[in-house]
Amino acid sequence: MTVSYGFAATLTARPGMGEQLVDVLLTALDEGNPGASEHCVVYLVSRSASDPDVVHVIEGWTSEEDHHRIFAGEAAQAIVARIGGLVAKESEYADHVPVCGKAAF
Repeated sequence: MTVSYGFAATLTARPGMGEQLVDVLLTALDEGNPGASEHCVVYLVSRSASDPDVVHVIEGWTSEEDHHRIFAGEAAQAIVARIGGLVAKESEYADHVPVCGKAAF
C-alpha cells in the first residue's frame, strides 16, 4: 500500500503525565481505532530522550482524504478528547509528503 500523506506531531504532556499520554496514543492501534485502519500505514509513537513528557507521533496514510475522514470519526475524536486533558500546550504539527523509507517492527 502506498503512503501519499503523512505528518509528525509533537505533544507536550503536563508534568509527569508523559506515560499516560503515550498509553492513550497507543490505543489508536486497537481494533476499530484510527491506527488500526487499513488506510493508516505508519503509526509510530516515541518519547523524547531528554524529556519524558514530550511525545512524538509519526503517521503515514494512503491519502490525506482518508486521514481526514477517519480522524473525523467517533473513535478518533474520543482519543482526541482523552488527550486534551493530558497536554500542557498546543501540539505542533508538520504535514509531509512521504517519498520513501522503512518501518519494520
